[in-house]
Amino acid sequence: MQRKLALLLCSVMLIAVFAAGCGGDQKASTDAGEEAKVETKTTLEKIKERGKVIVGVNNQLPGFGYLDPNGEYTGFDVDFGRALAAAIFGDPNAVEFRPLSDQRRFTALQMGEIDVLIRNTTWTIHRDTALGLNFGPTTFYDGQGMLVRKDSGINSLKDLDGKRIGVLAGTTTELNLTDYIRKLGISAEVVTFDNVDAVVAAYKEGSVDAWTSDKSALLSRMATLSNPDEHKILPETMSKEPLGPVVREGDDQWFDIVTWVVFATIQAEEFGITSQNIDEFLQSEDPSIKRFLGLEGNFGENLGLENDFVVKVIRNVGNYGEIFDRHLGPDTVFGLERGINDLWTNGGLMYPPPFR
Repeated sequence: MQRKLALLLCSVMLIAVFAAGCGGDQKASTDAGEEAKVETKTTLEKIKERGKVIVGVNNQLPGFGYLDPNGEYTGFDVDFGRALAAAIFGDPNAVEFRPLSDQRRFTALQMGEIDVLIRNTTWTIHRDTALGLNFGPTTFYDGQGMLVRKDSGINSLKDLDGKRIGVLAGTTTELNLTDYIRKLGISAEVVTFDNVDAVVAAYKEGSVDAWTSDKSALLSRMATLSNPDEHKILPETMSKEPLGPVVREGDDQWFDIVTWVVFATIQAEEFGITSQNIDEFLQSEDPSIKRFLGLEGNFGENLGLENDFVVKVIRNVGNYGEIFDRHLGPDTVFGLERGINDLWTNGGLMYPPPFR
């Protein structure tokens, strides 16, 4: 009898232990499930929950990204951040801009501090494959140039033999410069700086003889010098610099949204749709325009947006040409020609895939 009782007690204890163990596993599984839910939220879901897009930008490059006298972010790159906010919320101001240095920009994106980087960033194979990043469409085709004083006697890159050249540290610009010096077989001293203000200061005081960056950046800063006419950009173009937005790998939906919002601004210009005449186009019977503006089909829904997301972008921010002219065009201090940044129909490289 005692033996049977002992066996019964042992059985009860084993069942209790097993039940407790199963309960613990179930709780652990539930906790893990909840954690997985948090980790698997899409970028778009996070943006909608917080009510704004967080965009990494430059705050030191007039024309592309800088703070105006009223403390507001403005510029070509900045407007593409506003276009994303307009596409998602219908409000171009539902955005937070975070200024980032060349050294910090990729880390901030990788760590999730920003949703998208739109900061004069060159698309390269290393960045695209080794850093866990995806590049959206090129918004500005550029090339690296060299700024010198007109009275310096420097008329070509070969004339930089024995000179000191300022460049931002840790950039493709620095790598391109080193390669070009080797290619030309000249002896020039490369002087690196942590930020563009430091390079400009060194150039102004004459501690460097030349300054190299993307030609658009050189034009931007040259316009702010006390006597712009005393400086010139050498004729040679040292590299290809396709600049555009960058997102993290692993979220195809967000990558698609960034991609097609950019393409929407280009396609709108191709159609002749502007922020001023969009209401007229909403009355169009052209099936291509009706699909593009979300009057037919479900392009927006497939992206996780409203079907009229294009209307919101163009009405609030404008088409590609409007964005370009507003910040860089003939009526600005930069006076840039469209050149290769014109539509493909005008001989440029801006060619959006079909909205179909």
